[in-house]
Amino acid sequence: MTITTSQPVAVTSSELGTIGRVLVGVDDCPAGLAAAAAATRLARSSGAPLVAVRAWALGLPRHGGRRMRHLSHPHVVISFSGVEQHAAASVLTRQVFAAAVGGIPADVPVTIQTPESDPAVALVSLATEPGDVIVVGKRRGHPVSRVIHGSVSKYCSRHARCPVLVVPA
Repeated sequence: MTITTSQPVAVTSSELGTIGRVLVGVDDCPAGLAAAAAATRLARSSGAPLVAVRAWALGLPRHGGRRMRHLSHPHVVISFSGVEQHAAASVLTRQVFAAAVGGIPADVPVTIQTPESDPAVALVSLATEPGDVIVVGKRRGHPVSRVIHGSVSKYCSRHARCPVLVVPA
């Protein structure tokens, strides 16, 4: 089930059923900030834990989108620890929640996940428990940009086995 709303405040836990966890894709674009705020409201209203997911990987676009693999130009990496990327993803997550809701919520349990992965694949693969709900932002963008970068919200809507709340900027 996918719910696209221009009024994320209007979506309640009663519309989504019993909520086990709220997973939110973290991005610092306006749609990402709206998704963080909506996910926080949903977690508060349902008493569910909040899982903030900021995926990272080589070749990801800076804002939104999915990593598109171009077989004609593969990356060659001999050794890469990703320590800086994990730290940067965690810092960005804290900045997003500071901008969206004044900081990491203290009234709900929050877990920050920073997997090395395509953002959409990471969200769908983490949403495996009964009652999970995914919250993602949907940016407005040029159609050519969507073709090049892909759409996290579209991927999650098509592949997730749980409800997906898509929040516009």
